[in-house]
Amino acid sequence: QLQLVESGGGLVQPGGSLRLSCAASGSIFSINTMGWYRQAPGKQRELVASMSTGGSANYADSVKGRFTISRDYAKNTVLLKMNSLMPEDTAVYYCRAQGIKRTVSLYYGGDYWGQGTQVTVSS
Repeated sequence: QLQLVESGGGLVQPGGSLRLSCAASGSIFSINTMGWYRQAPGKQRELVASMSTGGSANYADSVKGRFTISRDYAKNTVLLKMNSLMPEDTAVYYCRAQGIKRTVSLYYGGDYWGQGTQVTVSS
């Protein structure tokens, strides 16, 4: 069974840093895109950052210059390094995997999401 498991959330003061990690497990040949989304109370889930197989990264304007996404393709993991955190970054952060291949020619159907990890930025 394919699973995404996140770790690394927590409470941090404004200006601090956190690193989130997401590992995909199961029978996986490759993953096209992995990324991070977040959802604050009363708001819609939004893209934070994503990275495709070719290494191209996409960031929300609100996190550009502060957050960095990276992937370990061999381990099917994606990291999000968050610096200069602000209270408005407080949210539940979710990992998402898209375009997952079980074999060289067989895809899993649909996207997969992790269970979410809470990030709270507060003094």
